[in-house]
Amino acid sequence: MNEDLKVNLSWLPQDHLDASPPENVSAAVSSLIPVIEPEPELIVNPWDIVLCTSGTLISCENAIVVLIIFHNPSLRAPMFLLIGSLALADLLAGIGLIINFIFAYLLQSEATKLVTIGLIVASFSASVCSLLAITVDRYLSLYYALTYNSERTVTFTYVMLIMLWGASICLGLLPVMGWNCLKDESTCSVIRPLTKNNAAILSVSFLLMFALMLQLYIQICKIVMRHAHQIALQHHFLATSHYVTTRKGVSTLAIILGTFAACWMPFTLYSLIADYTYPSIYTYATLLPATYNSIINPVIYAFRNQEIQKALWLICCGCIPSNLSQRARSPSDV
Repeated sequence: MNEDLKVNLSWLPQDHLDASPPENVSAAVSSLIPVIEPEPELIVNPWDIVLCTSGTLISCENAIVVLIIFHNPSLRAPMFLLIGSLALADLLAGIGLIINFIFAYLLQSEATKLVTIGLIVASFSASVCSLLAITVDRYLSLYYALTYNSERTVTFTYVMLIMLWGASICLGLLPVMGWNCLKDESTCSVIRPLTKNNAAILSVSFLLMFALMLQLYIQICKIVMRHAHQIALQHHFLATSHYVTTRKGVSTLAIILGTFAACWMPFTLYSLIADYTYPSIYTYATLLPATYNSIINPVIYAFRNQEIQKALWLICCGCIPSNLSQRARSPSDV
């Protein structure tokens, strides 16, 4: 036993061992025995659960819209192509949030982290760009009402789709291709592994698109008010009827733009001023409303549409309500 002790402790100073009492030697021996600590339990962040739940709801809701548009040949007008693009982008965003939750707790690696953040960036970028494309389409349908339903409009729609998805995919590939902060944490933004410069580019791009959407919606409001006034004069409507119709159209546009701004503006501004040193709770608190925009989008742009409502009724119960089939489109339906 003594020989084993000398062999095991031969790396310690010999004079220290000779001068040490037996209890000190026992303490030294016990300190060399590795202590097997129990593995820490997997603690799930409640914010991640909320984001995953939001992603699940986003995926289910937008999958319905994608399937309706895909399986109905009659829904091939430029407007429905753009709504389908928005629903597909939001569907991918929801899937990205779910995958991010799975990889964060079950399959942690740098590769999965880069792929997941690339998918989320690309899908949310495509969602915002699709909203801008829908705004442009609505403006053109009102400003060029007589020539809107032409081959030129369809071609322009396909060009917009190719450009917006191409730009979104490029933005999503930036972290995967090396523009990330995995090797230099000091360059990280509030969303790791996005760099501060990458987040700033995304935020500034959003602000520019929001400004363009605001300008287009102001022009749309003017056109709607002018059309409503002309219809009122032609049909000899009362001034109150004209006022109600115009107010409804302006209110609809205000809700659309206000919802978009309320969802995305907090996270956009926070990404510009904050970095990785800020508490993560601020990131979650501003990112969560941005995901809600993808939940609201189908309600605003798809389920309010009369043709999509008819297709949904046919799928669910095989019939179309009489009040829906006889409803006419008014200037407030923008």
